Amino acid sequence: MTSRYRSSEASQGLNSPSPRRRTVVKAAAATAVLAGPLAAALPARAATDTPAFLHGVASGDPLPDGVLLWTRVTPDSEAIPGSGLGPDTEVSWIVATDKALTNVVSKGSLTATAASDHTVKADIRGLRPATDYWFRFSAGGTDSPVARTRTAPAADASVSGLRFGVVTCANWEAGYFASYRHLAARSDLDAWLHLGDYIYEYKSGEYAARGTVVRPHAPLNEIITLADYRTRHGKYKTDPDLQALHLKAPVIAIWDDHEFADNAWSGGAVNHTEGAEGTWTARQAAAKQAYFEWMPVRPAIEGTTYRRLRFGKLADLSLLDLRSFRSQQASTGSGSVDDPDRTITGRAQLDWLKAGLKASDTTWRLVGNSVMIAPFVIGSLTADLLKPLAKLLDLPQDGIGVNTDQWDGYTDDRRELLAHLRSNAIGNTVFLTGDIHMSWANDVPVDAGTYPLSASAATEFVITSVTSDNLDDIVKVPEGTVSAVAAPLIQIANRHVHWVDTDRHGYGVLDITADRAQMDYYVLSDRTNANATSAWARSYRTRTGTQKVERTYDPV
Repeated sequence: MTSRYRSSEASQGLNSPSPRRRTVVKAAAATAVLAGPLAAALPARAATDTPAFLHGVASGDPLPDGVLLWTRVTPDSEAIPGSGLGPDTEVSWIVATDKALTNVVSKGSLTATAASDHTVKADIRGLRPATDYWFRFSAGGTDSPVARTRTAPAADASVSGLRFGVVTCANWEAGYFASYRHLAARSDLDAWLHLGDYIYEYKSGEYAARGTVVRPHAPLNEIITLADYRTRHGKYKTDPDLQALHLKAPVIAIWDDHEFADNAWSGGAVNHTEGAEGTWTARQAAAKQAYFEWMPVRPAIEGTTYRRLRFGKLADLSLLDLRSFRSQQASTGSGSVDDPDRTITGRAQLDWLKAGLKASDTTWRLVGNSVMIAPFVIGSLTADLLKPLAKLLDLPQDGIGVNTDQWDGYTDDRRELLAHLRSNAIGNTVFLTGDIHMSWANDVPVDAGTYPLSASAATEFVITSVTSDNLDDIVKVPEGTVSAVAAPLIQIANRHVHWVDTDRHGYGVLDITADRAQMDYYVLSDRTNANATSAWARSYRTRTGTQKVERTYDPV
């Protein structure tokens, strides 16, 4: 396997105090009746006391000198995710420079316990920058699959290129994760980015594929308790395509709302009923605990996913947490979207982001951003399109143009950030975004109303969903028919939008060189088919120094 970058040292800490937390979540649960639902989170397995690695292995958050390794061991048949059962189990790990694991450079052991749902993380250091490594876990005479990972380039290294897979919004019940399979088939990825909604919280059947459950998740109820969240994470980690991608490259992940509940904010969520579903404080705490147990994520500040990684002199990547500190979403049309006391980032995180962007000495400044930052207004759409688009984007059906769950609902934070980019001449800032189940290629204008006569402060690539319903699914018409009508009208009303596809599912491949940042958009043939094929749809790039997006016809 050839590699495309040449060096490493990623930033680990955040040079700011811990953000003020106004939130957390809910609790209520009793585990005595969980055996049946929890067992559904495991693949079929004969009753045995031999440890097994049923949920794969993974790595994440690459640094120049290290990487975080993850697995979950099932020590016996009763130790299913969320059960709280099973003995303490020693899990050893080994890291080598070759797939056969003959040239060992690091090894050690950890104890998996029921207190952490038998998940383990090994934060390996002392590795060489910009280097492929292979690793394996072992327990009780059983070996896990061997997986590849890769360190980041050294901080001061000249790097010729970086290539990342990019995914978001993978709903188990809405289809199969073919996007993961197609990315796993590539041999050129330095890492892959997951921009949120790695899992979904709904009860079975509440949010499926055009109302049809393709495959039931576990537990069948809406997830609320720690046991629930652990079980749902465990179910997702049994997916063979997800396991395959985790075997091939390190992941860099952030959360969005569905790792908690729909449209989560610091003090609650649309899909949370205080009291009947316990407290939001307990529910959020349970969701966060399960997330950090089940994901190879290295938090720089406890309880949040915002952090920064560096990839030589070519790029740094600021990763945002846009759920833990935000104010409650405003009522559209209320005028409160412009209230300077309302925030999507929280003061500490916004200050950290601004300081990091200003201090950055890399060619590119990437921002992992779970919800769209480019402004969006609805144009002259017909009623049959306006209603489903409003549903998908959380817009009112009267056509008022603002999605209050994304940066449009927190205009003071956006205005401050974009003004900071302009006043400090900070160029080459690229937002990488998920959430809305569509593909977009956007300039990020300082003033959308006067654009393109006014300036663009940054660019944005938005990736569509792996499986979650998009516009044609809501309307229940053949794929592509809605986008053909809606996209031109969206672009007329939003002149900074170079392209939007409202209808397809898929993934992206981001390629970075000194001259340009390019996103290749891929689409799936059928999310409900486990053997779905993929095809290149389009590519867009931003050239260095331009702060604007343009189409290109040369996928990498």
